[in-house]
Amino acid sequence: MAEVTQDQVNAGQAGKRSLWFVVLGVIVFAAGLFAAANLLVATFVSVLMVGVMMIIGGIAEIVHAFGVRTWGGFALWLLAGILYTAAGVLTFYNPLLASAIITLMIAASLIAAGAVRIVAGFTHRGSSGWGWVVFGGIVTLAVGLVILLRWPINSLWVLGLFLAVDLMLQGLSYVTYGFGFKRSPAAH
Repeated sequence: MAEVTQDQVNAGQAGKRSLWFVVLGVIVFAAGLFAAANLLVATFVSVLMVGVMMIIGGIAEIVHAFGVRTWGGFALWLLAGILYTAAGVLTFYNPLLASAIITLMIAASLIAAGAVRIVAGFTHRGSSGWGWVVFGGIVTLAVGLVILLRWPINSLWVLGLFLAVDLMLQGLSYVTYGFGFKRSPAAH
């Protein structure tokens, strides 16, 4: 009977690991396609996920308040937790309003981030690649302005689109990683 070497065992494990990454990537990419085909549903799901995270965070903050009540500021910690939990509950009560608010916050964040990147790029004008920083800032600023100018109507699909694009890119990255992992010398 032929002996199995450690390199053969490692190669077999690398093949299994790479397959799992490829399968995961295909599933995540398919979820992204589903989200892209159903932007309204994807937006609704995104809002509810934000609501759940806010409720969990708020409850954790309330528990934290009771855990550190001897430190001072108990009422502030408790109030913050209650408000955060209430905001999370409101996303379930009125997901349409929550979607509009989140979309507006994303637009404002993109506009601010784009402006900062443009200024940072021009500030480092002599550095290699500064033009790419400015270009990235212009694109980010433009996306934020487009979202803002179409707000609140686009609140029905913007979050779903972001989710769909994120899932598809993440899926592609897992597939690429899986195929690359199999070929990587470090995997053996």
